[in-house]
Amino acid sequence: MNRFAEDLDDNRSVWAATAAPIDACPSLSGDVTADVVIIGGGFTGISTAYHLIRRFPDKRIVLLEARRIGNGASGRSGGMALNWINGVHADTPERARRVYGATKSGLDWIESTIREHGLNVRFRRIGCFDTYTDTARAEAAHESAEKLASWGIPVRYLSGTALAPYLRARGVVGGVLDETTGQLHGLDFLRGLTPLLRNWGVGLYEDSPVVRIEEGRTHVVHTPNGRVRAPVLVLATNAYTARLGYFTRGVFPLHSHVVATEPLPLERWREMGWGDTAGFCDDLDRIAYASMSADGRLIFGGGGNGAYSYRYGGRTAWTGPAEDKFAFVRRVLERYFPEAAGVRLEHRWTGPVCATMTRVCSMGVGGEHKNVFHALGYSGHGVVLANLAGAVLCDLISDHHEPWRDLPFYQRRLDGIPPDPIRWAGYHIYTKFTGRSPRKVLPDE
Repeated sequence: MNRFAEDLDDNRSVWAATAAPIDACPSLSGDVTADVVIIGGGFTGISTAYHLIRRFPDKRIVLLEARRIGNGASGRSGGMALNWINGVHADTPERARRVYGATKSGLDWIESTIREHGLNVRFRRIGCFDTYTDTARAEAAHESAEKLASWGIPVRYLSGTALAPYLRARGVVGGVLDETTGQLHGLDFLRGLTPLLRNWGVGLYEDSPVVRIEEGRTHVVHTPNGRVRAPVLVLATNAYTARLGYFTRGVFPLHSHVVATEPLPLERWREMGWGDTAGFCDDLDRIAYASMSADGRLIFGGGGNGAYSYRYGGRTAWTGPAEDKFAFVRRVLERYFPEAAGVRLEHRWTGPVCATMTRVCSMGVGGEHKNVFHALGYSGHGVVLANLAGAVLCDLISDHHEPWRDLPFYQRRLDGIPPDPIRWAGYHIYTKFTGRSPRKVLPDE
């Protein structure tokens, strides 16, 4: 039987399929004046609106979403809510504690916000693993974990019988567990925050794609049926940012193909090798990653070239067949969990990852009048970093930069990516012959 001839909802994520329905927001019509206009209705945009309206309840905040809230990567991720900043290697106690503390504050904010407002959000904060499939890399990870633990970072290395209760994936030698991390149902969270923001007076507009931006001391942002005038512009568009003409040489959208299984009892997954953990990723360059929902759905992506795609021109929408992509992901899933070969897939989807050459994201402000704010390029760590971005951008808009100046993403310059067709040809040639993703590793990070 062709496993992909099953009754699947093509390109609809498991999060979209299982989130509670919510009333649609109106589309923008006519002229609107605001203090801040935010483009993008994912984690970055919604968290920024949340922080701004809580701090400045009298300000007029307008958010424009091209389709529906959470339609982009925020509603299409693998669900893992992780610490650290991709591309950054913290080799001193001070730097490690600072970077880890910043991302943990993002995790803590998600949890405290859910609790404060009584949101019905599926958030499992029971820990995730960085796993290792090579003995030498596992030994190095063991040494690194002990060093981090001595610096006060709450991680620990597990292998053998100590690892078995958490994870028994084939080929995994050991893993580093961070019990402060977990899995977030992103659309639960966004759909929980949406009515709060509307009740607090935030203007949320869906089906309102931005077609043109006139920058100035007062920006004019055009949609098909309306305009927003505001002195502050926030680009919360991540992989879609280049379509607006920003960071065209700084980021590129990479399509990640993901599958999710039917729900099974967690005890059945334990028999197949999954235990008391929310998720894991492996140590390969084109990482495989997986997370487990509370109702027993395994979400799985990555694992090699076949799980990722770059579309010519940086296109962010996936069109056309992807049978070979999903078949590849399924084979990687079964490589780690052979007994899952008979488990039925219920969902498969493609989502855009916004990658930078160094994999380090950027949060900052630019523009001729220093009133264009951005946060993007999370490179796979967006569940936490994009939610943290709301606090960062709120501070920067308030001209309060000190809390963030020492972090690697602050005002980080993004460049080094050639235009197409060089980008398209270079990506495909490089990945084909190396099996790796193009990136620039900085010696100090």
